[in-house]
Amino acid sequence: MKDQLPALIILAPLIVASLAPLIALLSARLLRMTAVGAILASFLCSVFALIRTLSEGRWSYWFGGWEPPWGIEYVVDPLSAGMAVLITFIGMVVAVYVGPFIKPDASRLRKGIIHSLYLLMITGLLGMALTGDFFNLFVFLEIASLSAYALVVLGGPRATVSAFYYVLVGSVGAFLYLLGVGYLYAMTGTLNMADLGERIQPLADSPAVITAIVMITLGIALKMALFPMHGWLPGVYTYAPPPITAFFSGVVGKVYAYVLLRFFFFTFGFDYGPIPDILNMLGIAAAVGIIVASVMAIGRNDFRSMLAYSSVAQIGYVVLGLAIGNSPALLGAVLHMLNHAFMKCCLFFAAGGVKWKTGEHSLPMYAGLGKTMPLSMGALTISALSMIGLPPTAGFFSKWYLLQGAVAANMWPYVVVIVIGSLLSAVYFFRVIEQIYLKKRRAEDPGEDPVKKKYRWELPAAILIPIVIMGIGILILGIFNESIVTHVLQYALPGGR
Repeated sequence: MKDQLPALIILAPLIVASLAPLIALLSARLLRMTAVGAILASFLCSVFALIRTLSEGRWSYWFGGWEPPWGIEYVVDPLSAGMAVLITFIGMVVAVYVGPFIKPDASRLRKGIIHSLYLLMITGLLGMALTGDFFNLFVFLEIASLSAYALVVLGGPRATVSAFYYVLVGSVGAFLYLLGVGYLYAMTGTLNMADLGERIQPLADSPAVITAIVMITLGIALKMALFPMHGWLPGVYTYAPPPITAFFSGVVGKVYAYVLLRFFFFTFGFDYGPIPDILNMLGIAAAVGIIVASVMAIGRNDFRSMLAYSSVAQIGYVVLGLAIGNSPALLGAVLHMLNHAFMKCCLFFAAGGVKWKTGEHSLPMYAGLGKTMPLSMGALTISALSMIGLPPTAGFFSKWYLLQGAVAANMWPYVVVIVIGSLLSAVYFFRVIEQIYLKKRRAEDPGEDPVKKKYRWELPAAILIPIVIMGIGILILGIFNESIVTHVLQYALPGGR
């Protein structure tokens, strides 16, 4: 059984996704338990796979016994296994959080379809993290994308418009990626990442190869909403259902960043052909995006919209680490992927809790919530301080490694960008903290839903517990940062074990 762990990581949510509508017809409660159980099983398999790779090294899994490059290969190493652990952990917490946000009067079949789409999205992201085949990655990319488009629509009319825009931009990104892969296949005759990486080395100056790399980079940059290709993200993050937004912000962008890391540093190599120039351009775009998106976030009065622009800035930090390219910067990029997943997921969880409680997302509605919602607002505050980069929270350490990398590479403009970006994030997050703890709560709306009045002190357990878990997780990632870096992350970098 242990030898089948790479396949089980993906099969567990995939099988339940196919059965979810039928399970829903039997029992809505059984559906939720089965969905959480499937993600839990995938999470445990991912943890065991990570432990094995840390002790034994890279693990190659061949489907159907077909040896690569002819067959499809799954590559389990500390980086891919770590991404699988992150995807499944966040996915499991979101699966618990989603319950109160599904309308009680929704049909069982509708609930089954929602859970099926969510599990399919997790399946797609896990496949992207584990596959060692460029075309297989495209297949999983489309599974995740199509599921995501449908889930965004659940947010209502405005979400439907945003989803349509997301479909258009996402389709262009997928097209560019597939076209680039087609060029690479035409030049090398293989789709296996490791095999292609070897065959492509003598062709570094080929116009076709340069075109392919540029197309793949643009396609992934569109998918991850890298500035200035971020236009689809604010609408989706603002109007999608709170659980979906939390999962998107916490996981989806990080998986696409992981694909770029795998593409540039594992398949081709940092110094291959046009890659240094492409990374320089990505670094400039990321630096500008950090500043512009942070300024845009300052002007938002809707908390969700503020977090959306903040996400554009934060993905810039990850890409900045890739652009710098040395060991501290790459460590900072990977660590920020992990930290930001917890930070932004916690923030959107808290925003969803406020929406559930008050029915609004505007910043004035946060006035005085520090007294009426102490646990959820405490977790939000921890997340905000971590986003700014204050010790001992997790966000401080990833930014510290990025600064170290930029200084070591003598890229002083990036040092300035990281510092200014952190100061700008302090501006808009302290606005929120001021509302929570220093402003007085306005009179309660007499038309408040009577069902929610029994939670007047805080929130339902299914909403509150995930918020608290994420807040505690941010502190744990910060306090035990050295152990995480020493025993796990350093082996996830190029040239690791």
